[in-house]
Amino acid sequence: MTDSQTDHKRVLLAAPRGYCAGVDRAVVTVEKALELYGPPVYVRKQIVHNKHVVSTLEKRGAIFVDETDEVPEGATVVFSAHGVAPVVHEEASRLQLKTIDATCPLVTKVHREAVRFAGDDFDILLIGHEGHEEVVGTSGEAPEHITIVDNPDAVEHVTVRDPDKVVWLSQTTLSVDETMETVRRLREKFPNLQDPPSDDICYATQNRQLAVKQMAPDTDLMIVVGSRNSSNSVRLVEVAVEHGAQAGYLVDYADEIDEAWLEGVATVGVTSGASVPEVLVRDVLDWLAARGYADVKPVVAAEESLLFALPMELRKELKARGQSDKMRHDAGSLH
Repeated sequence: MTDSQTDHKRVLLAAPRGYCAGVDRAVVTVEKALELYGPPVYVRKQIVHNKHVVSTLEKRGAIFVDETDEVPEGATVVFSAHGVAPVVHEEASRLQLKTIDATCPLVTKVHREAVRFAGDDFDILLIGHEGHEEVVGTSGEAPEHITIVDNPDAVEHVTVRDPDKVVWLSQTTLSVDETMETVRRLREKFPNLQDPPSDDICYATQNRQLAVKQMAPDTDLMIVVGSRNSSNSVRLVEVAVEHGAQAGYLVDYADEIDEAWLEGVATVGVTSGASVPEVLVRDVLDWLAARGYADVKPVVAAEESLLFALPMELRKELKARGQSDKMRHDAGSLH
């Protein structure tokens, strides 16, 4: 690209981006639990996959643990937005823990589908990344019925007991295109493959990918704000490059951007994963503006207004104490 082509520097800013309803609910759950019970409040796994969110909550008194048995007997523990297997609930009960389940309702929906199809003795092909917390939790609902299919190339190794009783489900944060390619190959192999009752890939993941697809052909550089263990954030970088962006990078913070990335770049796309607070995106926009990219044009792919209520256990406690159970963050929180 010539110098004259980079005279007009601009930013395409994706909408929607950042916090989805499930993440908002999970983060507010930990904040409200800290207000109600005081620190420490234990959280099994990262509440959401974002470095900034986790470190901010740690400063407020949340203690993140990998396993339930790391929580002292009788303490309060919050289960992360990614969901847990039934054995985790059983272990928490044995340890007499006070549990607050912040599993995203859209993940809970997939858990219920798994239980239902397993009850009907289906083989369940769960499209998702082996070892991801959401996949571990869903698999735990019916381990004897579930086979994990990690990507389209894994299809050739899949076997089932009865090709007429097989259904696919998916992790909620996958690439829509790659998932559909996996389903296409599965259906070639198992023509009677059943679909889930409704989309398992969540609305927020789909909307964020849709915005990136719209922006990518006009984008020299795509910056996705998000953490490396965030599946939906990683997918956004992949989707950007697949759909025409010249380059794409994932950063947690603005200071991770390499100025060399901007060489010859006229248009920068900016978006963020579904577990990223808006303050981090604003920092990126400020960083870019300081380097001549002050012209910001929104690219709106969808409007989002969905809100989820806080977990029932928390709402009951808040009501008993005469406190608000409203969902949106107050000023001064993680936003």
